[in-house]
Amino acid sequence: MNQCYEKVCDLAHLNAFATEIKNELGNAGVLLLRGNLASGKTAFVKAFAQALGIKEAISSPTFSILHEYDEKLFHYDIYQCGSNGFLQSGLIEKLDVEGYHLIEWGDAEFEKLLHHFGVEYSTIDIETMDLKRNYKVHINAYA
Repeated sequence: MNQCYEKVCDLAHLNAFATEIKNELGNAGVLLLRGNLASGKTAFVKAFAQALGIKEAISSPTFSILHEYDEKLFHYDIYQCGSNGFLQSGLIEKLDVEGYHLIEWGDAEFEKLLHHFGVEYSTIDIETMDLKRNYKVHINAYA
């Protein structure tokens, strides 16, 4: 399945959108979230966690790189470490664990890393539009 589309969404409809993305990914997947600072990457992860029924408070793993929730949601923030730091930390192997791996700041260099290791992934590029966001979604477009 290779789907590409755009969706404009406000905060009130983010949970429904996150549920839609979860359903499109299936039972697991790697999802790169890209956008400027304060574009809503972590807000999307919070909505996604809610779609999974996770009750725990979700926070950005900016300094720890990874937060795990209920052994099914893995939330990464590679802003500080970049692709090399991610690789050196051994977290590339974590992507083999069954579950949803949502990775903030997965840029083109990070995509090359995933290609190198044969990891399938999807992407969402987030653009801010006043109180709404434009989400450019590519589901399982890359392998």
